[in-house]
Amino acid sequence: MSPRRSRTLLSPLRHLVRTEDPSAALTEALPVIDDAMAVRIIDLAVRIGETMLTTGAPASEVTLTIVRVAGAYGLSPVHIDVTYNSITAAHHRSGATRPITLMRVVRQSAPDHDKLRHLQALVVDIRQGLDIDTARERYRAIRRAAFRYPPVAVIAAQALLAVGVAVMFGATPAVVAIAGVAAALAALTQFALARARVPFFFSQIAGAFVLTMVAAAAPLLALTGLVAADAVRPSVIVASGIVLMLAGLTVVGAAQDAIDGFALTALGRILELTMQTLGVVLGILAALQVALVAGIGMAAPSEALPLGAVPLQLTGAVLIAIAVALYNGAGLRIVATSAVLSLVAWLGFLAASATGLDAAAASGIGAFAGSFLGIVAAHRLHVPSVAITTAAILPMVPGAAVFRGLLTIVDASESPDLLGPGFGTLASAAVIGVSLAVGASLGIYLGQPVRATLGGVIRSRARVRR
Repeated sequence: MSPRRSRTLLSPLRHLVRTEDPSAALTEALPVIDDAMAVRIIDLAVRIGETMLTTGAPASEVTLTIVRVAGAYGLSPVHIDVTYNSITAAHHRSGATRPITLMRVVRQSAPDHDKLRHLQALVVDIRQGLDIDTARERYRAIRRAAFRYPPVAVIAAQALLAVGVAVMFGATPAVVAIAGVAAALAALTQFALARARVPFFFSQIAGAFVLTMVAAAAPLLALTGLVAADAVRPSVIVASGIVLMLAGLTVVGAAQDAIDGFALTALGRILELTMQTLGVVLGILAALQVALVAGIGMAAPSEALPLGAVPLQLTGAVLIAIAVALYNGAGLRIVATSAVLSLVAWLGFLAASATGLDAAAASGIGAFAGSFLGIVAAHRLHVPSVAITTAAILPMVPGAAVFRGLLTIVDASESPDLLGPGFGTLASAAVIGVSLAVGASLGIYLGQPVRATLGGVIRSRARVRR
């Protein structure tokens, strides 16, 4: 056997006994973590997770973040239990007599997507070697940061959302203006009640009541002689407000937590969703009864409200996405991304509807398209996926169907035969809501491996260029 061939055969075995780089480290330095340091690490990780949960992140993402932060500082394994109103973390090192356990109570959720974006950036820096003292200081600064926009801007964004819904239904300029005013009054009412620390359930009732009363009184503008007042459609005004009232609810978050196996968190969010939706229903029903007694009752439409022309639908969807992103505290990058994804989701809905699918199936497909592209784009654009997904699917919330079903049930007091169709319409709206949640959750799950694959390809190309 020739020496060259011998070297070729033995070269793979040479790596078993020596390294090619004599300067490479032969051992890895393992950090020594005492109990005091372990408590500091767990405390920082749980606090980050708590703030993420209150600002709208799903329970699975919160759990993964806590584990990653603790692991970045050398603390592993850490066992996490996330419920709707608490987070518990425990670390039991080998040979220790008892584990180190820490629990934090999670306060009422308040979506703040800009704060969530800064938290995600902090976690990235921690995994890249940020020391724990600097990380704690940055976390405190993020936690104490005020909401990005003043209350006036938030109320204006809520009014813009109702305007967007009215535009989607092809409403006249007069109806669009009244819808904006009604939504602004409802938002102002809810803001005042929140300042008075009134529970959000009663705030939903009051907001829906104000909204419906404005819509019921809108046809009285015809008495002024204005030509535009004759074409006022109260149903469009209330439908616009219903989408506003349901905009902040955690439908997608609840569905995603249930799929992930976080049963307590999902049940808590579903119960909150049910109670707040019930508040909207009670407010609308109370206003309809008061309007009926006052002689300005509204007749239930016999058919679903027709949408406007396709350009108006797309314009309305963009306005809704922008409004949702703004009053959730998003920055310009999230606002722009949400606007684009709302177009994608609505085009998916229109394409599915054109094939003959019903509203529920088409809504699910639209939500899937928006969330799938959103989860892929979120990583590259450094924005929270939950922020842009929520804004993308909100134009498909069935506000008009909810109001038509409630109005039919109110009219059933004089004609009992209407009771069945009223509940049937509400059931159809509920099916659309479930379809939106499932479609959005499916898009997120199928988009995650695609995002990871694209990220690996991009990183490998960057290494090759070096």
